[in-house]
Amino acid sequence: MRRGIAASALVASLALTATACGGSDSGKSDGPVTITWWDTSNATNEAPTYKALVQQFEAANKDIKVKYVNVPFDQAQNKFDTAAGATGAPDILRSEVGWTPAFAKKSYFLPLDGTEALSDQGKFEPNLIKQAQYEGKTYGVPFVTDTLALVYNKALFKKAGITEAPKTWDELKADAAKIKTKTKVDGYWGSTQAYYAQTFLYGEGTDTVDVAAKKITVNSAAAKKAYGTWLSLFDGKGLHKADATADAYAHIQDAFVNGKVAAIIQGPWEITNFYKGSAFKDKSNLGIATVPAGSAGKAGAPTGGHNLSVYAGSDQDHQAAALKFVKFMTSAQAQETIALKNSTLPTRSDAYTGKVKADPGIAGYQGVLAAAQPRPALPEYSSLWGPLDTELPKVASGKESLDKGLDNAELAISKLVDGFSK
Repeated sequence: MRRGIAASALVASLALTATACGGSDSGKSDGPVTITWWDTSNATNEAPTYKALVQQFEAANKDIKVKYVNVPFDQAQNKFDTAAGATGAPDILRSEVGWTPAFAKKSYFLPLDGTEALSDQGKFEPNLIKQAQYEGKTYGVPFVTDTLALVYNKALFKKAGITEAPKTWDELKADAAKIKTKTKVDGYWGSTQAYYAQTFLYGEGTDTVDVAAKKITVNSAAAKKAYGTWLSLFDGKGLHKADATADAYAHIQDAFVNGKVAAIIQGPWEITNFYKGSAFKDKSNLGIATVPAGSAGKAGAPTGGHNLSVYAGSDQDHQAAALKFVKFMTSAQAQETIALKNSTLPTRSDAYTGKVKADPGIAGYQGVLAAAQPRPALPEYSSLWGPLDTELPKVASGKESLDKGLDNAELAISKLVDGFSK
């Protein structure tokens, strides 16, 4: 799940209008088949690597052309949903893992079991394959993976006399106070976004919903405790106050990479940007640790990332070409290239080569993946963060109480999941 990807809505709209019907852009029998790929990666930091790989693929497959379109991540889900349900979608989508259940349920994605695209299935991390499945079928090939971690400035921690990353939120509070005293810099700056607050729910052994019990749990006692801990990290010595502005993500990121705050919660999609900051010109100064544990003794964060999925509405020739392209892009060689260029995490074990693991950012995030928690295969699950993204900033900035915010979120979530009790 990417946050903070900027793009021109007008340019994106024009590009998508011209290329939405990827499946119907058929190649003639005496010429190459042209397939369309909607890539949802960061257009500045990641897309150039993918474009170069597209050229490599085309050079090796003269009978296939790839029409590359970079689609802003925050628009892609709705754009694909609209296109697939109307005029036809692109042949391939770089799909956020949380989108799989919804698109699979609508039969927009092609089942990939037994196809060329999944011929190396055993090389991929099993939990990532599981996250690409819905009702027993696999609808995507894991492309990149991610999770959240506590990232910290080793030099500031050392200056405060702290030798290791905090393992609990209470330890983080104590460390933040020490860092403020010794360095005059805040020790921690938390996010008001629901995706980041999810780690606190896991720390209390709960979630927004209990899928098995068909129950909404965002307002349960455990969830209230979790969000209470989250809220407490905006007030105290060395704890930066909440930023509920539209530019909060950029503010937090900028402060961290330039040494103005010692620790934040962040994902590996920002590794390349960490290294651009003044605080991490020396890459070894970047510390990466599992997010602190809650009172239940549990620590973890959502498993994120993206799969490559094939549009079920494309014709046979386009699907065959798309499957070949997906296999190429998710091969060990391609994944190694992507990791080295973009500092993203591969999804298959044989792509973690010595060169890849030499990047301290990748090596650090690889170490926290074991604590990542897959999302339940609920089509509506990704949409459940929406109500919380509305309420949590109000709570964090003191505009409404936590109880009121969770009441409102519970009501909104009840309208998204049919048959779930409160």
